[in-house]
Amino acid sequence: MPSAAPLAAIVLAAGKGTRMRSQRPKVLHEAAGKPLAWFPIRCALDLGASPVVVVVGHQAEAVEAALSAALPGEPVRYAVQREQLGTAHAVLSARHVLDAHAPPGARVVILSGDTPLLRPASLDAVLAGLEGGARLSVGTMRLAAPRGYGRIVRDRGGHPVRVVEERDATPAERAIGEVNAGLYAADAEFLWEALRRVGSDNAQKEYYLPDLVALAAAGPGGVSTVEVPPGEAAGVNDREELAAASRAIVRRIASDLMRSGVTLEDPDRFQCDEGVEIGPDTVVEPDVRLRGRTRIGSGCRIGQGSVLSGAEIGDGVEMKPYCVVEDARVGARAIVGPFARLRPGSDIGPEAHVGNFVETKKTRLGKGAKANHLTYLGDADVGAGVNVGAGTITCNYDGEAKHPTRIGDGAFIGSDSILVAPIEIGAGAYVAAGSTLTEPVPPGALALGRARQVNKEGWAERRRAEKARKR
Repeated sequence: MPSAAPLAAIVLAAGKGTRMRSQRPKVLHEAAGKPLAWFPIRCALDLGASPVVVVVGHQAEAVEAALSAALPGEPVRYAVQREQLGTAHAVLSARHVLDAHAPPGARVVILSGDTPLLRPASLDAVLAGLEGGARLSVGTMRLAAPRGYGRIVRDRGGHPVRVVEERDATPAERAIGEVNAGLYAADAEFLWEALRRVGSDNAQKEYYLPDLVALAAAGPGGVSTVEVPPGEAAGVNDREELAAASRAIVRRIASDLMRSGVTLEDPDRFQCDEGVEIGPDTVVEPDVRLRGRTRIGSGCRIGQGSVLSGAEIGDGVEMKPYCVVEDARVGARAIVGPFARLRPGSDIGPEAHVGNFVETKKTRLGKGAKANHLTYLGDADVGAGVNVGAGTITCNYDGEAKHPTRIGDGAFIGSDSILVAPIEIGAGAYVAAGSTLTEPVPPGALALGRARQVNKEGWAERRRAEKARKR
């Protein structure tokens, strides 16, 4: 639970992330559909931090723009670290922004922008380490192979006295299994005063934030350490670690969904972005991919291999395998697929059917309308109870502009029809199979737009004979 005391947070997101081998800043690489830095920021917000100051540096404008878009309306502010002089320098870069927006007497938590698996409960435990009067609380973790991490050095009484970075450690210090998790909590007065005393006498010639431990240990109150799960505090440094973190986030999402009443037939073959919602008694088959702000109702079935992005799916929908739905709506009890594609702006009404190899774009299907086979409906308004036969095409684009097709309630469109937009088919009208129509069809009329059929008797035999003479 969030602390009752005023709380602010600093998230360090200024580094390049060279091990990612990317032109993109590390903190903008995505896990479960969100930038890496979104997760620690969200963690701090969920703990009640306001403001959360994000320290940016490498490609600062791009990082700020992406995170602002991913966290609209949240009390997130940005500070720029113009020179990469170490983590202590990065925190100091946030002071003017934090002082301008934090409430008086706020405590400060500090965390890294590349720790997407951190949970609010663990961050809160580090914050609670200040309750006994400590000036600084530090998150630690125990690793069997602690390579690359700063070691927690304790005195004979077991009290933490400093953190030594691996490059600066002796062989005995490198054997220590308790390491710095990169999570800190402090009162602001101590934080700013101590940071002014941090030096750069180390192998990297940088201002290390872990040097706060020695400064706090030497003063009143000392240092509190709180052990956190290694799986939460570990940072993402390369593509392999990114993939592992994303998988872990999705597995958390899957567990939460199953506890809420959703059936995932194979949770290890389920891909889902953070923020997707699924109602109880919905069944999700293997290899489904759910992206963006997808919302799926109750009692649905989402078929194997389907990809939904920004989709709104009503209750009781049956989506058969290998459908693609992007920024589209599907009404209650509709049936979609298999192999259907609903493009942006599609609105499939309740109890409608969109079948195999049917594509829609900016098209509304009314209640109970059916387009079951091999059809393209673009910029169309299809009324309730309409039947659209196989092979039908709305020709919505003339090379310069898009034009609408309107089909009234209860109309019947025969197979292999071509409707050249703009065109309107009246309610209850029939379009004969194989018709090409360019003119409106009145309600209740039968429209035939076929070329006249001509049969030439004996033509095939004459053709074969002609070919034989030419050999």
